[in-house]
Amino acid sequence: MKKPSVLIVDDRPENLLTLEQVLESPELEVVRAESGHQALEKTLDYDFALILLDVQMPVMDGYETATLLRGNKRTKNIPIIFVTAANKEEAHVFRGYGSGAVDYLFKPLAADVLKSKVTIFLELDKQRQLLEEKTKELDAKVVELETLKHELEDSNERLRQLSSLDGLTDLPNRRFFDETLVREWQRGRRRQKPLTLIIADIDHFKAYNDAYGHVIGDDCLKKVAKGLDKSILRDVDTIARYGGEEFAAILPETDQEGGILIARRMLKTIDEMNITHEHAATTDHVTISLGLATTIPTDDSNATQLIQSADRALYRAKASGRNTFKVD
Repeated sequence: MKKPSVLIVDDRPENLLTLEQVLESPELEVVRAESGHQALEKTLDYDFALILLDVQMPVMDGYETATLLRGNKRTKNIPIIFVTAANKEEAHVFRGYGSGAVDYLFKPLAADVLKSKVTIFLELDKQRQLLEEKTKELDAKVVELETLKHELEDSNERLRQLSSLDGLTDLPNRRFFDETLVREWQRGRRRQKPLTLIIADIDHFKAYNDAYGHVIGDDCLKKVAKGLDKSILRDVDTIARYGGEEFAAILPETDQEGGILIARRMLKTIDEMNITHEHAATTDHVTISLGLATTIPTDDSNATQLIQSADRALYRAKASGRNTFKVD
């Protein structure tokens, strides 16, 4: 904690010397000013714990100086003790308090009284500084806690995102799919808008894995996932890994015609990737089969029924020769 400073203001050097002698202490810095103007200038360089201000000074008396000090944001809270040899009448005392004084000392000064009063105000200033330090520490703790809170929120968001992603394909996982489908079902029911679901399955994928091994099989899954992800164009649409070699696309506010456009784009994208599959029963490269279902959600139906419809359509697509889509 820094050493407190006291400003003594008097137009007579001998009075300043007397005040300095009484207040002299290694624990206190005493600053002199010989006029009201000098006093105001000193407040620009120091944070005073107390001002001892002579009332009777030429040009600018103590009352004017005190009024100016009280009108300044930087100095308005510095306690001021008026030092005067005259005007002990009640009206002058009231004027002093009205100008911002907290106390009066009358000349000739009693050294013990002066020291006692100064000690009180220095202790108050010490407590003020301690409070300011504690407030700064508390503010720093609040900032630290806010930072930690934001970091925790970011970490939780990253964890939530990681827990919602499929570790192999980086697409949303089955859990995210289930949550999203329920949410979009409820939104479609409120707005009475169509909801389309497409389930995609890689054709002859077991034969692919058996022939090329699981490492190459995983690479195939990643490539198909990227191709399907490129096939949906809107941010509101979701393509997820449904399980194994199956993927699913949730298309909010999309009617059957719109869903068919997406299904055709998916088929074309995977076909053009031309991933070699020499052991497929129907082609020499990887293809997919798709099942598509569209409905307007109601209170009397549920999302499970939409999944069942898309599954039925997928079964028919596979039964009809694969590398195609069917609508339920």
